[in-house]
Amino acid sequence: MALAQLRCASFGPRLLGWTACSRCGEKLEVEFDARLLSDDAANQGPGLEEPIVVNGRSFRLPTTRDLANAARETDARRAAIRLVESCHLNAEGSAAWSDEDLEQIGQKFALADPLAETRLTLRCPVCENEWEENLDIVSFLWREIEARARKLLFEIHALASAYGWTEADILSLSDRRRTLYLELAQS
Repeated sequence: MALAQLRCASFGPRLLGWTACSRCGEKLEVEFDARLLSDDAANQGPGLEEPIVVNGRSFRLPTTRDLANAARETDARRAAIRLVESCHLNAEGSAAWSDEDLEQIGQKFALADPLAETRLTLRCPVCENEWEENLDIVSFLWREIEARARKLLFEIHALASAYGWTEADILSLSDRRRTLYLELAQS
């Protein structure tokens, strides 16, 4: 999973977040090692390019573009059909898709790409409720990027206000030096 590798390289392997128990609402800290996602992706090896065959019809795995187009549909069945049709290989014209067809194709997609969805099993220490949540690495990484950008803007503002330096001057400092100057400016 390329995003997990990018996340590890940019922010380190430790994913730390919060969630609430689905039963009692207790806030829980969740920690996960993103290297596990990268290791799982490396162990998958080749095979994701092979066509998926269901009832004599061949399909490729969905791309993010396919998923985005399907997400535009307001009806879940119509979204599934749109996704299946966009992945149908050698398709001529529109096909009739039964609910069973859509279910089988969805199951084959999930089996062919087990890293497409990462589920975490969680247990509440207060009420002992156990449930699963999806780890959305895209949203997680984006929130971290936004937080890092806000932090950097604060640092630029504080140092420019304290020392009259330009943004370029401040950005040319190493993280360590910038932190030291921030401590001095705030003392």
